[in-house]
Amino acid sequence: MTPERLSGLDASFLYMETPTLHMHVSMAAVFDPSTVPDGYSFRKIRQMIVDRIPLAPVFQRRLVEVPMRLGHPVWVDDPEFDIDNHLRRAALPSPGGMRELGDFAADINSRQLHRDRPLWEMWVVEGLEDGKIALVTKMHHSTIDGVSGAELLGVLFDLEPDPAEPEHPVERHLDSRIPSSFELVSQALVANVVRPFELPQMAWRTIGAVAGVRKVRQTGSGKAALPLSAPRTSINVAVHARRRVAFAAASLNDVKNLKNAMGTTVNDVVLAMCAGALRTYLLAGDELPDVPLVSVVPVSVTPEVADLKGSNKVSAMFVQLPCELEDPLERLQAIHEGTKGAKEEHQALGATTLQNWAEHATPNLFAVAARLYTGMKLADRHRPVANLVISNVPGPDFPLYMGGSQMLGMFPLGPVMDGMGLNITIMSYLGVLYWGLASDARAVPRLWDIAAAIPHALTELMEAAGLESERFDVPIHLGPGMPPTANWVRSAAALRSDSEDTASA
Repeated sequence: MTPERLSGLDASFLYMETPTLHMHVSMAAVFDPSTVPDGYSFRKIRQMIVDRIPLAPVFQRRLVEVPMRLGHPVWVDDPEFDIDNHLRRAALPSPGGMRELGDFAADINSRQLHRDRPLWEMWVVEGLEDGKIALVTKMHHSTIDGVSGAELLGVLFDLEPDPAEPEHPVERHLDSRIPSSFELVSQALVANVVRPFELPQMAWRTIGAVAGVRKVRQTGSGKAALPLSAPRTSINVAVHARRRVAFAAASLNDVKNLKNAMGTTVNDVVLAMCAGALRTYLLAGDELPDVPLVSVVPVSVTPEVADLKGSNKVSAMFVQLPCELEDPLERLQAIHEGTKGAKEEHQALGATTLQNWAEHATPNLFAVAARLYTGMKLADRHRPVANLVISNVPGPDFPLYMGGSQMLGMFPLGPVMDGMGLNITIMSYLGVLYWGLASDARAVPRLWDIAAAIPHALTELMEAAGLESERFDVPIHLGPGMPPTANWVRSAAALRSDSEDTASA
């Protein structure tokens, strides 16, 4: 591939990374190998991945830093690419349940990716209960966002267990040439020459956008949350390197029925479920604030910035989670009003504002500031920017296969930010919302309690709205009291029982 300079936003995920703040995204997917036509073997999976890698150049490119960090790094083909540096085989300890898979994924996510090779790793995990297997992936955020990550599923996975072999297999010859230091510095200096002329225009446009946001706040139908307005909880601390992972699932049809009955959106209901689960968690710890929590909600702006280069085309909204409200429908309605205002303010600010300013980030200053911030644990010394990150990514509503094994479910996992020790990422698949929860291990020691409270929060909302929950199949046994086939209508007593089991484990 021709050397390609990272966009400012892509590069910012590199500059933010420190030994305790890991900027990769991950996924844990569970598969049923009984659907493999000729029987499962790791060797077949490995060969399939080797054959598919040329279809997506992202898998074979690595970073080259500009000397003295005079500019953003560039992507180049890795002439020494070795699949064994990226694809590995592992096995879970007995009993091979989702708790064990969560511990495995947490260990994987507790370590940074090596910068001297393509920024991704995969583990084919065997030893799951009932003969299942899993795929745990990790890829740096500078390489993909939620939408582009979902698109990569089309490269690795098939629509049938035994797809026809392509008539003309793709062969990609790697470019072994690495740009010289002189080339890298020269290109960076040329790019830097035009920046002073762009800054005044960008500043003027941003001033106008901020004025538009202020007008929306005065006249709009709802108000977004403000950064640095979040209450401090035990979740909001300077993070350490070690992570914790938990999983949950809920019926997409129930969520849609509820949003139709209440005149909200799917995302509003998802946020209300998070608010309900967090309320349960904070009440159990006797630390429920009397003001709303604040969540950062990433927003894809791909259609608006399709002409811009880079892998990440995202912005963010700040949304209140009124966990202090006892009535679940009041929480849902408050969230609906808040997201409406957040969307209006986001539109007023403009989809390209974040991308444009990130383009002008000074690499050395950005990286030094990030290390000072985490190293001095400054997140412990000021009001949280927000309490957590919640991201909802649409997934496929048709079955996917990996090497003939049918995917049963996939749990996305996002990065844990300093001062925001919890990330909740959701992806839909075959009528089920799969939830991946990642946290700082010290900040959220009872992460499985939050996961167990998520389907209960949906039950509360459905009952308050006078709706019947539909039965649906979850082909993955997630834990105590959560059988493979369930409608997730669970009592508070059952929820407390799960919490006690978790605490004693």
